[in-house]
Order: sequence, then C-alpha cells, then structure tokens
Amino acid sequence: MTTIFHIPVCPFCQRLEILLELKGQRGAVRFEVIDVTQPRPAWLLELTGGSTALPVARTADGGVLKESLVLMRYLDALLPGRVARPDPYEHAVEELFLRHEGPLTSTGYRLVMNQDPERRAALREALLEVYATLDEELRRHNPDGTWLFDAFGYVEAAYAPLFARFAFLDYYEGFDLPDTPRFERVRRWRDACLAHPAAQQTSYEEVVKLYYDYAKGAGNGALLPGRARSSFAFTPHWSERPWPPRDKYGTSATDAELGLS
Repeated sequence: MTTIFHIPVCPFCQRLEILLELKGQRGAVRFEVIDVTQPRPAWLLELTGGSTALPVARTADGGVLKESLVLMRYLDALLPGRVARPDPYEHAVEELFLRHEGPLTSTGYRLVMNQDPERRAALREALLEVYATLDEELRRHNPDGTWLFDAFGYVEAAYAPLFARFAFLDYYEGFDLPDTPRFERVRRWRDACLAHPAAQQTSYEEVVKLYYDYAKGAGNGALLPGRARSSFAFTPHWSERPWPPRDKYGTSATDAELGLS
C-alpha cells in the first residue's frame, strides 16, 4: 500500500484526498501525519533526500515520489476510477489549465504573508490578474457551465484546496473577487468547488486559525518573535481556540491570545 506523509491542513495534501474521494479509493492509501512545528524526523529526511516539503509518497515497492501534482497523476493512474479526462485533447486542456495553478498559489501566499501595508494594492492586483486569466480560460472551454468540463474533476481537485485556503485572504486581507463581469465565470467555478462534497476536508475556521502565523509572515511551523508555539500546533485543537485578530498589520497576538498556552 502507498503511504502519504502529509499535513492535514495543507492544500497540496488535500488535493490527494479529494482525488481519492472522487475515485472512491480513500482506503487504498495510508496517510501518516507529520507535525510541522517540530524538526522533520531523520527517517523522513533520509526518505526525501533532505527535502522538508510535503506531501511525500512511499510506494508499495519502496519508491519515493514528491510534488502534489505528480502524486495526483500517480494515484490516478495507479488506482481504479480514472478522474483525469480520457480524451487526449481534454486531458491536454487539463494539463494546460494546471499551468495557472503555480501563479495562483504564489500570488495568494505572497499577499497573505505580506507585512508591508504599502505593498497590499500591488499584491491584490497581481492576484486579480491571475483570476482574470482563469476566467478567460473557463469562458474559452465552457462559458455557460460551472466546471471546466461537465463535472467536478481532475482540475477542480487541484484548485479547490487553494480556494479553501484563501479563506485567510478574506479574513486577514478583506480580499474577495470583485462582483463584476470580468470575474463572474471564475467566481461561479470557485464557489462551486468550495461547496462540492468531495472537498470538505477542512473549514473556513480551521484555515483562519491555523494560518495565523502565515498572516504574520511565518510559514511552515516557524515561530514568530515572542511566541513559544506555532499556530499549526496540534493542541489545543483549533476548534477550542478563539478567533485570531483580523488586523495582521497592527496587531501581533500572543500565544495566550491565540489559545495556545
């Protein structure tokens, strides 16, 4: 059996969970949680060749694979119930559409991690340009529909976790897509992705609380000055913590204020 070493709230790990849900194969893969607030264990670093990025897969025959989109392709080919489009042209469209995933990820994370109020406008505009490109592509391939094709599929499994994580942009940056024709098609797609039953592994509240440190510029379990615990800590459970302050630029919450002490 393939084992996936992962972080439960990580969008790149959630892609694999969504794909398995669509395939009806959730039990065909073993998931093992890694605590990113602690140094990576030596056995994991040996497995990955020193890389700390997750998810990482160890296949049934001992092979090691990294990168979430690579793992999506592998699991889709390995297990019954293909999710990627079987038609060669449509599958090529899927692959082209995934080329925009990197810019969406990087611009969204740059905005949430930004600590300079004077850069906010430029960062927001950069993110809107990526969304506008997605809107154009959706209109080109399925202008009147909801999905890229006729159903929530392979591309949606890759994008839905990013849309879910961008709860931190709504909460900490007040960012949303403008209610204008330029973004109508991509807004329809995004909202449908967020509501799909296969993409409910995490919640708005969980993302907002766990990603507080990202909003203060510290990612991957790094500790902020004056803090002893990461917002990604497993305990107390996120549901037992208070909501963090929305003002990421003028406020730096303590462990106690975040419910971590």
